[in-house]
Amino acid sequence: MKIRCFSCFSILAVTFVLLNACKEKASIAYQESDIQIIPKVGSLQLNSGVFQFNENTVFVASNQQQKIAAQLLIDKFKNASGWNLPIVSTIPKNNYVAFKTDVGLDAEAYALKVNENGITISASDSSGFLYAVQSLRQLLPVEIESTTVVKDIDWQIPNVDIVDGPRFPWRGLMLDLSRHFFNKAYIKETIDALSLHKLNILHLHLVDDQGWRIEIKKYPKLTEVGAWRVDQEHLPWNSRTENNPKEKGTYGGYLTQEDLKDIVAYAALKGVEVVPEIEMPAHVSSAIAAYPELSCHEQPIAVPSGALWPITDIYCAGKESTFQFLEDILLEVMEIFPSRYIHIGGDEATKTNWEKCVHCKKRIAQEGLKNVEELQSYFIKRIEKFINSKGKKLIGWDEILEGGLAPEATVMSWRGVKGGVEAAKYGNDAIMSPVGYCYFDYYQGPPEYEPKAGGSVITVSKVYDFEPIVDELSTEEAKHILGGQANVWAEHIPTEDHSQYMIFPRLTALSETLWSPKELRDWNDFSGRLKTMMQRFELLDINYAKSAYIITSKVEANAEDKSVELTLHNEFLDSDIRYAFGDAELNEQSAKFVTPIKLKRTTVVKAAMFKENKPTGMVFKDTITFHKAVSSKVDYITKYHNRYQGSGDFNLVNTLRGTKNFRDGRWQAWLNEDAEVIIDLGEEKDIKRVTIGSMENQKNAIFYPSKIQVFVSKNGKEFVEVKSFNRAFKPNKETELKEFNLEFEPIKARVVKVKLSLSHHIRERNEGWIFVDEILIH
Repeated sequence: MKIRCFSCFSILAVTFVLLNACKEKASIAYQESDIQIIPKVGSLQLNSGVFQFNENTVFVASNQQQKIAAQLLIDKFKNASGWNLPIVSTIPKNNYVAFKTDVGLDAEAYALKVNENGITISASDSSGFLYAVQSLRQLLPVEIESTTVVKDIDWQIPNVDIVDGPRFPWRGLMLDLSRHFFNKAYIKETIDALSLHKLNILHLHLVDDQGWRIEIKKYPKLTEVGAWRVDQEHLPWNSRTENNPKEKGTYGGYLTQEDLKDIVAYAALKGVEVVPEIEMPAHVSSAIAAYPELSCHEQPIAVPSGALWPITDIYCAGKESTFQFLEDILLEVMEIFPSRYIHIGGDEATKTNWEKCVHCKKRIAQEGLKNVEELQSYFIKRIEKFINSKGKKLIGWDEILEGGLAPEATVMSWRGVKGGVEAAKYGNDAIMSPVGYCYFDYYQGPPEYEPKAGGSVITVSKVYDFEPIVDELSTEEAKHILGGQANVWAEHIPTEDHSQYMIFPRLTALSETLWSPKELRDWNDFSGRLKTMMQRFELLDINYAKSAYIITSKVEANAEDKSVELTLHNEFLDSDIRYAFGDAELNEQSAKFVTPIKLKRTTVVKAAMFKENKPTGMVFKDTITFHKAVSSKVDYITKYHNRYQGSGDFNLVNTLRGTKNFRDGRWQAWLNEDAEVIIDLGEEKDIKRVTIGSMENQKNAIFYPSKIQVFVSKNGKEFVEVKSFNRAFKPNKETELKEFNLEFEPIKARVVKVKLSLSHHIRERNEGWIFVDEILIH
């Protein structure tokens, strides 16, 4: 008996019928659910019968494009089966994979026809042939990804007719090489994975404050000085100190022009276009450290080793020498990268030095500009004119809209989709890369269980919900949305292994949102196919995150009987989740989670996902703590902010505690004002302690309250203060959860009022939040 695996958690058992003494195998009866291709194909017809690969199968190719595509699968078979399948020029009667050029097909599109005799692949370009082969690869058993010979595998695929092509022309991934440097071999591995997922853009972030990563022959100090920083890798990114310009940097690296040409050539073979990003006018401390005369103040600075804000050391926009320097660099960049696009950044420029600089003031006067914002627009437009003169197009982050958009610039919208919408309405092209869906340096599961990351949580299913076309765009405006892109900023990603973990499997979800027809997208269907892709990742030695399997909880309060209902879930709806209470063991006898669990008292809950009746992966454990205010009526003297509503008016008394992910839906928050709530216990009760669950994440303007006051009342009208607590502001670079316990002499009360104050020091800033997940009354 031979078994073909379609999924890592559910195995399709295929029984071979033994016919007579020669034990001839019957055909497998495939179902459409057995087709596990990601991204989902546009059109699929499943027919009866199969095609069987064997050591006599031949590939028929007539040009170099076709041969390159064929070689991808030939190499796979050589590794996994030991066969050395040939490329021939004439189609035999059967047992072949034939490539045909069809100029009627759109760019990157393909048609794949499989029957018992052979396979025919049609496309109009090299990418179409490659993507057809990637689909063919995913029709094969996952063992095709093995690097060693696998025995007892039927290399069989179903007879199908597939017509497929991309929804968007821009399907990308950005790798940040500046904050932490990754080498050529890893970049090539990433290109392989992009091609597997039918993604066609690799955006290399080669320049930033913390490191210059591209060799420029005319300006050697860019890599001699700018590519190296003082090693502070033992410290958290946000805790690193300012470096002395005289201290030699030892941490870093760069890619030579030959390295980059090799990467570009390799990517071309895989259907991937490499787009370089050369930041300007900000995020260039590494360049100014090498050539201080490029700045307004011309003072020596060091390459920073960690977080830098605000970014004031930027190129001087008033000096002609700045533009000569940048044009020289761009000429060398264009020699390396044949890409249609040059990305110039253009984001997060703090222009305080421009406001004081005599050169910049002179430029503003000469050009009739109103302010430094228009000076940035002048800067970008001038660079765009130069780039356009060389037959290239400019891309910039959405800040390039400020002061006026360059006429032919493409906007990469990262601060939500607003910048992309604005660009499209101007008639400019845009690429959607919103931080809430496409920043893969963010956590992908509960932060308590994940390696250090930036921002909040973007799960695989959240990425799958990403939609580049927003409703407010007209049909004509929507044509300017080229597609989307994921960004992997590397401040908190020091190793290639960590980088890969952050990319996969979220990139798999993104690939389907950018390739497949919108109407075919369905999370339940995709998540089943994702499990098979994860099995391929295992064989490809891709370090992917299993965060989607982590069990999390949701609690709803019931005011009538003072109970809560606990729901356990992960991102896969078909997961076998089982649970137990207290010290009970999690085993095959444990209860399966089917419907919400009703609780009326403090309970320890444990849960795990089961595979083949055995617990696997991380065990969920939580204590649902009941207190005297659970499910009580809460009146809000100051209403929580609409951005952070938690579960509504019972959020503070539903027992569900928040995580370090401030967007987890468990927090209520108040912006730039005090929080004041009244909790009605329904009857007089003896109370002696009030506990406030809070968070601090100063990077995101979330602060502990500076003062907490507790008042009690028997009738809800006259209140008496029973306890207060003052806390001085302290700088804090970490995200923390804290309980503030206010104890007092036991007292009878029916109503409790809690007031949380934001310090005036914080309130004077642009933004200051108070976050609360629960108010516990004992």
